[in-house]
Amino acid sequence: MSLQRSVAPGRTRQHGAGLLEVLIAVLIMGIGMLGVAAMQATALRNSQGALERSQAVVQSYSILDAMRANRDAVVTGSYNTAGLACVAPAAGSLAQTDVRLWITSLKATLGDGAATCGGVNCNGTDCSITVQWDDSRSSDGAAAGSATSQIITRARL
Repeated sequence: MSLQRSVAPGRTRQHGAGLLEVLIAVLIMGIGMLGVAAMQATALRNSQGALERSQAVVQSYSILDAMRANRDAVVTGSYNTAGLACVAPAAGSLAQTDVRLWITSLKATLGDGAATCGGVNCNGTDCSITVQWDDSRSSDGAAAGSATSQIITRARL
């Protein structure tokens, strides 16, 4: 006596349909996980850029505070740099020491690269503080190594 199952006419048996469904589900979940990883990388890159911009603003306000404490030197132009200073100047007067400490602090917080520079330009009590740094880590990678950012803060002392 043989045991055979009878199949209704017109119906065929399906084999492996469950396995195929599982494989498709795993594929879809894998693509979704790759998307989550890409979003995480973008979030990290954007937060790095935001941190650097915040530090640049804090640094520009730090030199402004030093300048407010030495207003007479600001009026005479002692804090002015010739363009962007990428190397800390020699210490000398209080204004030169303030600029030296500021450039050193810029290099410490925004990176010691050649693009990390600061500039002070005052016309009387109207001052413009420029902070520039290498922002290539927070860019999308299209121009890796060449992205510089700049923040200019204007204030009246």
